[in-house]
Amino acid sequence: IRIIGEGPRTKEVLSLVRRVAPTPWSVLIRGESGTGKELIARLIHLLSPHSDGPFIDVNCGAIPETLFESELFGHEKGAFTGATAIRRGRFELGKGGTLFLDEIGELPLNLQPKLLRALQEKRISRVGSEKEIPVDVRVVTATNRDLKQMVEEGGFREDLYYRLNVFDIEIPPLRQRKEDIPDLIAYFLEKYSPRPISFDTEVLSTLGKYSFPGNVRELEHIV
Repeated sequence: IRIIGEGPRTKEVLSLVRRVAPTPWSVLIRGESGTGKELIARLIHLLSPHSDGPFIDVNCGAIPETLFESELFGHEKGAFTGATAIRRGRFELGKGGTLFLDEIGELPLNLQPKLLRALQEKRISRVGSEKEIPVDVRVVTATNRDLKQMVEEGGFREDLYYRLNVFDIEIPPLRQRKEDIPDLIAYFLEKYSPRPISFDTEVLSTLGKYSFPGNVRELEHIV
């Protein structure tokens, strides 16, 4: 994994990553879409004692609500229509590694108590089973939403918020770390260009004035 940028905001984020990675704490990564939250989550995993274990990525915004419990905790054969075999959930698959819950703000309210219980007790039950299974996984979450405001509005459980937000890392948008833009451009040119190529100073100046609402992902697409 390469984190591109030598600016003070980027160095601050990397300093936080180095401090929290060796700990067992849950980490909440906050930032706009396209800022690189998954990249930071993977770096936390690689620098942690769990680096030899799996990195399991779950996009909470992409799973239908009816399947979410099965996705996280697994299910037994016959637990519901279509459950033709036992299936292990993401908590079990992540044993000894890191479970990354992206877009945690999209987690349905009725499932939040079940996630909280799994985090508190480090045990889960598959859908259709009363047997409890111990789970050993480090949880990292990410969101582009204001979870604190969601708590105040009743859209997110306060106790779950504090359980996930033991350590907080905020990734600044690209418009707040424009000093990283030249390095990012050089990296993307090297990555995608079939031959040596460079942007002239006028192009770099124009890109430097742009606000990049899509952040690093948008810059990558532009290049």
